[in-house]
Amino acid sequence: MNTGRKRVVITGMGLMSPLGETVDEYWESLLKGKSGIAAMTLSDPAEYPCKVSGEVSNFDPGTYVNPKEAKRMARFSQLAVAAAAVAVEDANLDLSKENSERLGVVMGNGIGGFPTTEDNARVIFEKGGMKASPFFIPMILPNMAAANVSRIYHLKGYTSTIITACAAGNQAIGEAAEAIRRGAADVLLAGACEAGICQLGLGGFNVIRALTRNNEPPEGASRPFDANRDGFVPAEGAAILILETLEHAISRGANILAEIVGYGVSSDAFHQVQPDEDGSGPARAMKWAIEDAGLGIDEIDYINAHGTSTPKNDLVETLAIKKVFGKRAYKVPVSSTKSMIGHALGGAGALEAVACIKTIQHGEIHPTINHETPDPECDLDYVPNESRTRDVRHALSNSFGFGGQNACVVFARYEE
Repeated sequence: MNTGRKRVVITGMGLMSPLGETVDEYWESLLKGKSGIAAMTLSDPAEYPCKVSGEVSNFDPGTYVNPKEAKRMARFSQLAVAAAAVAVEDANLDLSKENSERLGVVMGNGIGGFPTTEDNARVIFEKGGMKASPFFIPMILPNMAAANVSRIYHLKGYTSTIITACAAGNQAIGEAAEAIRRGAADVLLAGACEAGICQLGLGGFNVIRALTRNNEPPEGASRPFDANRDGFVPAEGAAILILETLEHAISRGANILAEIVGYGVSSDAFHQVQPDEDGSGPARAMKWAIEDAGLGIDEIDYINAHGTSTPKNDLVETLAIKKVFGKRAYKVPVSSTKSMIGHALGGAGALEAVACIKTIQHGEIHPTINHETPDPECDLDYVPNESRTRDVRHALSNSFGFGGQNACVVFARYEE
């Protein structure tokens, strides 16, 4: 572990996911290999090959925020504000007793308010531009999730939004840790959100054949690293971690869940949507995150894969892991949370961070479900179909986004 810089610990977690609205329900479902993927309800998929999704079912934003406030937010902001409420409570953090100028938020997001954009575009084309909602623009901007969390919880300090496609969740957590290390804040709400299931998203992703066509049964649609994988399952969700300096956490008697010790970011500089086929971009991010943590490859006990269930991504990620770990790649368990919740795009890394932290806490690794037909080119230990007991001190979380943007974070068991 690097010394001479502030240690950053995690003291609370909150989420809104296709597997529930509590961390415990989410984690228990992951360990059981339960899928949160079902027939799509948030948008009509009739004309598209993909008809399944991972949705936060029965989500009521009014449970977490004033209903009047909720109506002025797009769904991605609603999910973020709700996850923040759960995380703050979980951390037993009394915001009224903190210096609000030392509190802030860093959120990752991919596409902002796609469904709200679609709804207002329809109104404009059918009824005229002056019939659009007066809240249209402040609802859809990608920074509004962070802005709404900041405003509602009176966080007046360091605030930022990371928009690096599917790498945004990990990058937001990593950048928040860096901000705390350099003294910009004492406490940051760090995480990511996404809620883009609508005709715009379905049309755009289906025409580039990024989405699965395996609709029956829905729970079998996402199959990372399996030979029969054919695309990702669109999903939504949000997750927030409470990050603090170690000194601040100790001073208020916080329950420390884990520590962030390493962070690495790279670019493929290769293609708009396809990963570099030799895996060098993701490999650099993994290598730099491990080096930043001051660890050797033999000290990484688990890898939470990006594992999207697309043919190229899973192959390239496998190659990248081999580049970094060499022969040890075959000894490190790798699993994909997306096999059970689908791909929440910019929100994915934050949801997966929660899984990493629970893995470290409980010594159990959730499986990659639907791994039924081995792919000879994807030949690592993907923890197929059944959870596994294993002591995990350090977990590496991978996130790779369109545009070749890669972000990896190393989580560690907290030790005094």
